[in-house]
Amino acid sequence: MADQLATEIIAIIKKRVEAESGEGTTASIVGDITTGTELSELGIDSLGFADVLWDLEQAYDIKIEMNTAEAWSGVQSVGGIVEAMRGLLAKES
Repeated sequence: MADQLATEIIAIIKKRVEAESGEGTTASIVGDITTGTELSELGIDSLGFADVLWDLEQAYDIKIEMNTAEAWSGVQSVGGIVEAMRGLLAKES
């Protein structure tokens, strides 16, 4: 079961994917997003990933520096985003 942070991040990702996919086939799996969902399954490419990071910046009132984005390059799943955000938010507090 997802914790509060995971639930919030999944909702942010879901909103972004729905907005970008419109009526496309990707929208059919949007309801089933879990921490195990691969970003590629959602049709999130590098540009889409940048959009998700921007959404996270807005939602959590943080700044993700572009030079630290390299640390995000290995993130392949929703769970990876959750764990990276958990670490970033821990540093912010």
